Amino acid sequence: MIRSEAILAAAEGANPLVPNWWEVLVTAVGFAVLMFLVVKYIAPALENSYQNRVDAIEGGLEKAEKAQAEANALKADYEQQQQEGYAEANRVREEARTEGAQILAEAREKASAESARLVEQAQVQIAAERLQAESSLRTDVGALATTLASRIVGESLEDDARSQRVVDRFLEDLERNSTAGTASGTAGVAE
Repeated sequence: MIRSEAILAAAEGANPLVPNWWEVLVTAVGFAVLMFLVVKYIAPALENSYQNRVDAIEGGLEKAEKAQAEANALKADYEQQQQEGYAEANRVREEARTEGAQILAEAREKASAESARLVEQAQVQIAAERLQAESSLRTDVGALATTLASRIVGESLEDDARSQRVVDRFLEDLERNSTAGTASGTAGVAE
């Protein structure tokens, strides 16, 4: 118990509301040393780290903005090239359509001209063959008619002028009869 009494006696002399100056002085010196160390070494290191971080963030933002601007420029360039490509494709497609239509028209024109030429050539050939057939037929019919007439008459009709007249008369009679038959057939159809 003595001890408790000694503590109480010692405590009676000291006022708890009045600080101990030695403690205040030691605490102030310790605080001053700590403050000196913080201001001299720790704060500049923290400030340097903070500034580096700010610079890195701002640099990153600037890089990001530049990259975004470049990306936007590339996108705009790509879109312009794409539009130019679409326009070029449309132009080529229209040229191909026009050229195709022109080629088709030329082909039709050539085919029409070729067809007309072939028809004309065929008509000329048919006319030539018809004339040749008529000539051959006249000669053959004339020879047959002369032979037939000479058998019927009983005398030779070898005289060329006379036999030619007989053949011509015979062919004219045939043509008249065929024309009259065609006219009466047409009249019968018309009724």
